[in-house]
Amino acid sequence: MQHRAVATAIGVVVILSAIVILPVLAAKPEKAADAQKAPITISGTVQLATDADGHETYTLQDGGKTYTLDAGPPWFFGDKYPLKPFVGKNVTIAGEAAQGSTDVEVDSVNGTALRAPGRPPWAGGWKVVGAAHPGWSQDKADRMKAKFGDCFPPGQCKTKPSHAGGGPDEPDESEAPEASGAD
Repeated sequence: MQHRAVATAIGVVVILSAIVILPVLAAKPEKAADAQKAPITISGTVQLATDADGHETYTLQDGGKTYTLDAGPPWFFGDKYPLKPFVGKNVTIAGEAAQGSTDVEVDSVNGTALRAPGRPPWAGGWKVVGAAHPGWSQDKADRMKAKFGDCFPPGQCKTKPSHAGGGPDEPDESEAPEASGAD
């Protein structure tokens, strides 16, 4: 009888362990690349080259290493890429790089920030960025306008009642309680 109690206890422990451990194992890892990025400061002359696909690439040599510089998507900036004015100039760049990587996300050049902190202006996809976004097409824009009009994101353009009369505690006529027939 004691064997059965021990076996039952072991079975309960195994089942409870599985309930706790399986969700942890199945969870998607956080953005590992972002978690491993560390601040980096490099100095040297910014160089401009064209890769095999015809895209402009910005580089800087420091300490015997060649770093590839990134200040955002070229499609967003067009001819006004933030690193372009610094080509051929000796600068100090502060940014972030993944451990062991020579790809640097540039935050500032010579102490001047390239953009405001927070969400980058190119975030949000074609619906927010518009025609400059590579995923934008006139057909998509027309379908979006037909579905939502000039109101995007949906629900953000609803008219709100005006409280012009009294204070915020006084309901306007749309909020006033209905009179009951029992006077």
